[in-house]
Amino acid sequence: MGSTTPSRRPRVVIVGGGFGGLACAKKLAGTPAEVVLVDSRDYHLFTPLLYQVATALLNPADIVYPFRSVLRRLRNVSFYQASIARVDFERRVITTGRGRELDYDYLVLATGSTSDYFGNEELRERTLAMKTLEQAQRLRNHLLACLEHAAQSDHDADRRRWLTFVIVGGGATGVEYAGAISEFRKLVVREYPELRTDLIRIVVIEGAEAVLPAFPPKLARYAQRTLERLGVEVRTGTLLVSVEPGAVRLSSGETLATETVVWSAGVRANEPAGVEDIERGRAARLEVDERLRVKGRSEVIAIGDLAAVKADAGDLPMLSAPAMQQGRYAAALILATIERKPDPPPFRYRDKGTMAVIGRNHAVASVAGVKLTGFPAWIAWLTVHLYYLVGFRNRASVFLTWGWDYLRHDHPTRMITFVDPDPVADQLAATSMLP
Repeated sequence: MGSTTPSRRPRVVIVGGGFGGLACAKKLAGTPAEVVLVDSRDYHLFTPLLYQVATALLNPADIVYPFRSVLRRLRNVSFYQASIARVDFERRVITTGRGRELDYDYLVLATGSTSDYFGNEELRERTLAMKTLEQAQRLRNHLLACLEHAAQSDHDADRRRWLTFVIVGGGATGVEYAGAISEFRKLVVREYPELRTDLIRIVVIEGAEAVLPAFPPKLARYAQRTLERLGVEVRTGTLLVSVEPGAVRLSSGETLATETVVWSAGVRANEPAGVEDIERGRAARLEVDERLRVKGRSEVIAIGDLAAVKADAGDLPMLSAPAMQQGRYAAALILATIERKPDPPPFRYRDKGTMAVIGRNHAVASVAGVKLTGFPAWIAWLTVHLYYLVGFRNRASVFLTWGWDYLRHDHPTRMITFVDPDPVADQLAATSMLP
């Protein structure tokens, strides 16, 4: 690791307050280090539940927690809201979007991931993503607006177009979103007398031969059968060819009339400016050594979705569990160097399993080699997600909302919201938000 500045406590700058960055900051609390957490937003986002905001089940406030609230009792940890305009490894300085320079002794890069459109700008412009809170709220507005458009249409062909939802990507996000959308049939029956449920069409497009390709085959087959029982059309071995106004074309030759195309087919590292010279792996992830240090920069550590951390089956997946373990490991590595102790052993990921929810009472989970499906997996999914939510208020609110929805089949945040521009907030966004 790098040397420290003797005139002050060694400064650790953590760029990104996702699961990995926040875990690192909390682990460094109370240590002989000055820790600065930098993020373009002022809140931690619980990304696994974004799809529930996008389907009007959860309120956006239920899955976010302000950084300043999380860190207020951690005396040696501070927060600074900004994007990163440049990283100068030689001077050990980062420059924020406001032009402020922050010097560091140790730098932890934890900027997460973003949607990958594989260089196709048409897909970026004509599909709806679900990686940020803003995108999830936009998708909620879009979904509810489609229902209103359909209710006001005079012809079934127009109604079918408004009520056809195409989801590109059959990974966990696509499967969970499709299952959540299927719940809207109950809502349509109760509150949209102008519409028939048979007009609603949900189509999942997956290029691999099965949905949930990262899961064991048994669980993937269960997930597909469950989706199909819920009325979801699953097209495996199929690619999206083009998105046109009011329609999409598939590699099978089929054309679907739709106004909604949700993109969940790929992600890539969301690298900050200034790391262009660092060697990359798949999905633009930064190459790191066995202790998560960026190659050639012993004082710089990359974690989470940004880092290409090797495992037996390739790079570790872009999930919250590896990111949190890497964040805690990064803190231990930095602390050992500050205290002039030997480095901890190389990082080893302890796989605690993966899971995905498909709909009410249905989920799949692989935990410690045990494969669960149906109701037991659903209960496990609910428990794990409640446990990892930040903040008691959020846990209580989500628990009560889930209970209300389970009993009443109701999505309580069904509102199409419009926000007037504000010059003060816009000025902050111009210098803080990532491009």
